[in-house]
Amino acid sequence: MEALRDLQKMYSLAAGRFNLYEGKDFVLPEVFKERVKEINSNKITYNEYSAVIETRGNQNGVLNIFLPNQWFYIASYFTDFYNELQRYKKEALKVVSKERLKELNGSSLTEQESVLLQQLSLDEKSKSYLIKFMTDYSWWSGAKTIDRGDFYVSPILNSARLVNASQSFVAELCAFLADKKDLVEAIIHGEERTYSKERSKVAEKCLQQIYYGAPGTGKSFEINRIIKNKEVIRTTFHPDSDYSTFVGAYKPTSIEVPVRDVTGKVIIENGKKVTENRIVYEFVEQAFLQAYIKAWEAYAKAAEGDKAKEQYLVIEEINRGNCAQIFGDLFQLLDRNGCGFSDYPIQADKDMKKQLSKAFEGKTIADAERINNIYGKDIVSKVLKGEILLLPDNLYIWATMNTSDQSLFPIDSAFKRRWDWKYMPICEGKENGVSLGWKIEANGKLFDWWQFVEKINAEINEQTKSEDKKLGYFFCKAQDGVVKAETFVSKVIFYLWNDVFKDQAFGSDIFRDGEEELTFNSFYDVDANGKAVIKEDKVELFLQNLGVDAILESNQTMVEEPVLDDNGDDISNPNNRNYDYTKFSINGEGAYPKGRVAHAAIEMYVSMHPEMTAEEVVDVWLGLNIKVPNLIETQQMFETRTASSSDPGLRSRYKTVQMMNGQSLYVSNQYNVERITEFVDKVNKQSWGIHIEKK
Repeated sequence: MEALRDLQKMYSLAAGRFNLYEGKDFVLPEVFKERVKEINSNKITYNEYSAVIETRGNQNGVLNIFLPNQWFYIASYFTDFYNELQRYKKEALKVVSKERLKELNGSSLTEQESVLLQQLSLDEKSKSYLIKFMTDYSWWSGAKTIDRGDFYVSPILNSARLVNASQSFVAELCAFLADKKDLVEAIIHGEERTYSKERSKVAEKCLQQIYYGAPGTGKSFEINRIIKNKEVIRTTFHPDSDYSTFVGAYKPTSIEVPVRDVTGKVIIENGKKVTENRIVYEFVEQAFLQAYIKAWEAYAKAAEGDKAKEQYLVIEEINRGNCAQIFGDLFQLLDRNGCGFSDYPIQADKDMKKQLSKAFEGKTIADAERINNIYGKDIVSKVLKGEILLLPDNLYIWATMNTSDQSLFPIDSAFKRRWDWKYMPICEGKENGVSLGWKIEANGKLFDWWQFVEKINAEINEQTKSEDKKLGYFFCKAQDGVVKAETFVSKVIFYLWNDVFKDQAFGSDIFRDGEEELTFNSFYDVDANGKAVIKEDKVELFLQNLGVDAILESNQTMVEEPVLDDNGDDISNPNNRNYDYTKFSINGEGAYPKGRVAHAAIEMYVSMHPEMTAEEVVDVWLGLNIKVPNLIETQQMFETRTASSSDPGLRSRYKTVQMMNGQSLYVSNQYNVERITEFVDKVNKQSWGIHIEKK
């Protein structure tokens, strides 16, 4: 059976995606109007931007419900979430009765119910999700008990941030559309096409967008990846940022000038002019004006009809500053027209006009006629004279926003509306579709970083009920794929203690050391010179409390994984081992040891074929006839084969590949020189776009 999906993640993704919706009026597609004449046996009549539903059976006769078309659009966004909630309820009723569902929130399953749960044809993760669904409504933002037919209403309205009681009909629309995927697509994509017509092709790459998410989700990394080798001006907002530090202002500077006598003549001594330093005030351009001038200069360098070179202004931590104060009247420039230029130019003040006219002196715009035609008047000459400010279509303003920061300035809705929003979810770090595989090193052992991130985020949610305080994969930096104990304590533990759990009445055991509390000070000791040193055994204890298991002794990191013979037995005789440190690249990227290159290659293949099932992927790879025992297996194949095994290290010899459809693959990491040679040779002969080379 298909695995249950993470409701909390679906809730967050749906809310994040819906945040991009501006709430504009739009016309329902004709295919929808033609096919939907009734909703729940109630007649519906369509106007251009709204609909009227006639309800019957009320003692007052016919009552009309007036619906704006936006409600259909909102409901379409959450049909996937609705369907998954219904799947959960169906599975829950196999374990407990409808009456029992009323009282399980905040409680636990009985022993008999736990037995029934284990009998379900679900994987272990799905079973754990199902337990949360029944016993912890906060996990999926539920309010009404699951036994009710309308239990799905609250999480959908919360995710869509709808609060009025009358808007509960959005959830009913969601239920109505749940099994009508073609109509959902028609609504969403029809509206998106209408919206795209209002903006020209310049909108294919957002001119103004904010990347937002929890700390460490790779917001800056993603921006840097996209704008690599582009012209970039970068700045960071903070509480003391203002208009002058963002745009520009007069600042004192020192210049050397000749000294004159009382008659005004320059004083000469020993044949040289006598000089002195004098304080003068000059206009100093800051990030915005620097990017603005560079963008128009790019237009001046471009030939008529050619696209001007792109200029990026990147604002880090945009919500750490008071945006209204920092942008001032520049706020008006953020309204872009269909061609990507500011809809409403603003007048430059005297000082800025002087600076801009100086910067643009002698410059001409070959494409001036096209730009002037947008406004129906000569606008370019005013730009070059510095009389007005007008954002050109080659100036991109991108920003990052860390949703976990506290005591920051709120961003008002008018400002938000002028930006596109890009949600960065918490997910495993990958490069070219291949897992980075970071590890934590502590007390002579290695621990899986991604497993830690998943478990600590589950704990954060349990204790704080806050999505914003969670950690992303890139919360701290790894050196050569390893997060050292010192980095882990100074960055991760410090954050958890001071920002996440500081004000919590902490009821978890993760910060316990026997009967004592595992305080922040517990992670440090003092050496003979009075310097602080990390107590790595406490780091190991913390990870064990959290349920993160050691995967390798740290002194094995440069040693090849134990090689299996054809029967799958460990060749444990040291005299038979031939440690080899050869690394491999895939499509010219990475440096993978033999035990990881197969996993990386298969993970890349899966990312290139999201439409394939786990069974189909396994068939393709086993078809290569590579002589590696259990090279690749579906989860069912793996669980069946390993169920009766008494080998405690069996699972450590396989790495998982998570597919887009929720399925898992298990890939062997048992490779000696002969096996990896055969693997590389056979993969490179395929037309898959995957080429492996020895580094």
